[in-house]
Amino acid sequence: MAGFFIQYMTTFDQFFFSVFTTFKTRFKQKANSIALFYISALQIALLFLLGVFFATFLDKMNVTTIASDKAWILFFISACIIHLKNWLKYNGKTRKVLNAKYNRSKSKQHNVLLLLSLPIVSLILALILLQSL
Repeated sequence: MAGFFIQYMTTFDQFFFSVFTTFKTRFKQKANSIALFYISALQIALLFLLGVFFATFLDKMNVTTIASDKAWILFFISACIIHLKNWLKYNGKTRKVLNAKYNRSKSKQHNVLLLLSLPIVSLILALILLQSL
């Protein structure tokens, strides 16, 4: 039954473990929390960028969409779901299995400074697009 669920490494998993292994040497106890916060922040920033892009695009096309306050509520609920999903995924047995696969596969190490700048760049781009609404 355990072989039924095939675990595979996504790009976000690779980013998580790159940040996790970098901070594990300095902060042994908090490395998982730091990596969890990072991957959640990255996914939420990308969701925000995608949402603002489509809102701007649809506004320029004169298409009526949902109201702004409903969109913010939907974004907040989605952000909570993303963080909960990541917390469940990276705090249990699944993290240990993925960590073993990551260590065994000799995955390419990513530049941590570049990884840490991705959420910031996504937020900056989203705020630029948000001003054009």
